[in-house]
Amino acid sequence: MSSVLAHRPNVLPSRFAWLMGLYAENFHRLARLFAPLDLALGSYRSGLDDGLDVRLDVLERQRYTLDLRLSYEFVDATTGEPTPSAQLRVYLDAHMAEVLDLCADRRLVRAIGPLHPARDLFERRLRMSSFLNRWLEYLAEQGHSIGTLEVLRAEPCAG
Repeated sequence: MSSVLAHRPNVLPSRFAWLMGLYAENFHRLARLFAPLDLALGSYRSGLDDGLDVRLDVLERQRYTLDLRLSYEFVDATTGEPTPSAQLRVYLDAHMAEVLDLCADRRLVRAIGPLHPARDLFERRLRMSSFLNRWLEYLAEQGHSIGTLEVLRAEPCAG
């Protein structure tokens, strides 16, 4: 009996497996929310009647990746940049969405929770992905979807 207990497998995922799971979940949340794989390069707005329009920029499309920027359509008075804002890379073959950079403002942090400072790069990626996951869930709960998305500027498809 003790030999069985001594060799039991670890049932909890490793930190790396947890992060990869977040990347996959973020891909599926993003796909359900705005279907960015079907969008042309360009800028899109999802507007509800709450004054918090969401902007999705499809920046670059490669064979296996899609680069996006997700933000609200208001500018931080201090930085002059859209905030909150997330730079995303979607891996088409692996069905994963990675956060390359994230700038969160106080209003969103109050709504969905803080992004604490990270001790290392891995922890930073884990926190940014967790934040994106909560943000995408929040956007869906507010009613944003592919049905509320309108084209601001789209480039013609090559080919």
